[in-house]
Amino acid sequence: MPWLLLAAATIVLTVLGYYSRLPWLLPLLQVVPAYPILVRDLKEGKISLAVLRMLAWAMVIALTVGALALHAPETGAASVLHGQAYRDEMVRWVRTGVGSESMPSRFLPQHLLHVVAFAALSLGTGSLLSLVLGAVLMNYMSFYVGSLLSLARRPEIVLLCGWPPWSILRVTAFVILGVVLAGPFLRRVAGIPFRWVDRRGWILAAAAGLVLDAVLKAMLAPSWGRILRSALFSASPGL
Repeated sequence: MPWLLLAAATIVLTVLGYYSRLPWLLPLLQVVPAYPILVRDLKEGKISLAVLRMLAWAMVIALTVGALALHAPETGAASVLHGQAYRDEMVRWVRTGVGSESMPSRFLPQHLLHVVAFAALSLGTGSLLSLVLGAVLMNYMSFYVGSLLSLARRPEIVLLCGWPPWSILRVTAFVILGVVLAGPFLRRVAGIPFRWVDRRGWILAAAAGLVLDAVLKAMLAPSWGRILRSALFSASPGL
């Protein structure tokens, strides 16, 4: 039942938030079904289940926002925080090969900022606000991928490659951090058991995922951009 409730409520609330044209309402609505389930799983000591459920929540957001972006891009431009700017930046990178996506000196500081902010919000709010931040990040990435599908000459390539493996690793690492780092705050305010030593393996897994994310992106992003370019544009797309 929690799985079905999580998926159905996330879809419905995402659609409502998307069509609201109120940018902050969308991520706030998306967190409504997820956070109580996360807290309940942690209260019952089901860390693995909590990670799986939050990964499923992120996947539902990705699919829903991607589908909405495909069918109603103008609405998403008004409702998805940073959505239009990120989409335009990434499409420009795909078209030209020039952009921060393939420049570690530019994307690494941004990644670090996101990780630090996410971890601080997790520790300080029991992951309530870090889930909101996670929803914001998921929304604009998903809006970009859905927008790529609307532009694609070969949509099957976008379906396979729109979400690169390093982004999937980053989402997974953030989910793990959100689940684990909620513990200290929830122990203080709700008496939910938590010991750092019991979470060491999860933290190491998240750290490994973030490092691998950066390495893969630095190595593969330029060639990944060329793959996407072949799906969107003719051989000589211009600038």
